[in-house]
Amino acid sequence: MEKEKPIGVFDSGIGGLTVVKRLMSVLPKESIVYFGDTARVPYGSKSNETVIEYSIQNTKFLLQKGVKAVVVACNTASSIALDELKKNFDVPVIGMIIPGAQMAVENTRNKKIGVIGTKATISNKAYSKAIKEIDPDIEVFEKACPLFVPLAEEGWTHHKATYEIAEEYLKKLREKEIDTLVLGCTHYPILADVIQEVIGKDVKLIDSGIASSEIVRSEFRRIGLETNSAVLGNASFYVSDIPTTFKQVAELFLGKEIDEVIKVDVSELPKH
Repeated sequence: MEKEKPIGVFDSGIGGLTVVKRLMSVLPKESIVYFGDTARVPYGSKSNETVIEYSIQNTKFLLQKGVKAVVVACNTASSIALDELKKNFDVPVIGMIIPGAQMAVENTRNKKIGVIGTKATISNKAYSKAIKEIDPDIEVFEKACPLFVPLAEEGWTHHKATYEIAEEYLKKLREKEIDTLVLGCTHYPILADVIQEVIGKDVKLIDSGIASSEIVRSEFRRIGLETNSAVLGNASFYVSDIPTTFKQVAELFLGKEIDEVIKVDVSELPKH
């Protein structure tokens, strides 16, 4: 039965586990297969052609695991490879950018939206283009915050250094009087408390993982792909390399223990 197949999720590394956490919350009966391409991370410094090639390989791998839909839990891959994936595969493919942009537009009151992300996501203006397509009158202010990724992976969720770096990154956005801030990287929800405190309590934080999970739920309802299972779904985790701290960081991101992580050799991934 198509409905009982799992949801596939891939990311260039482990940040996408924050998206898995949201999916588990929004669709608790659905099972999930996660693939983190930890051997080839980061995607942000790769060429567009390479990101597309890796994304197609990752999607083929998930389809071999029998998934019924693919969530691209990587902002870089979402901004570069999504159209290509939709063209090449006949399962629903959902990225981070459009759901996050839609949620930001729905939440802004003063039409001033901030976006923070990796250098790649900010330099290709993925979010500002998507936001402007929905509402051309909105002002978008973007800021690359590359140090947030290692801070999240270090688990420094309330560390003094994290506050200082956040202050340095966010002060100019604060001056722009934004009322909505898109967390344009899947690592950033781990630092949401610090980001909220520094940007100001009146600024609405937009988690693309939450936004995309809601889109997955509404899409499944629309096309009749929701599971009929009466029990909670399970999750399987695959990575192309197991860094020494993977399990510890993964459990921090997921907020729960994981039993097993399976390593997949990059050379065994389906070729483009």
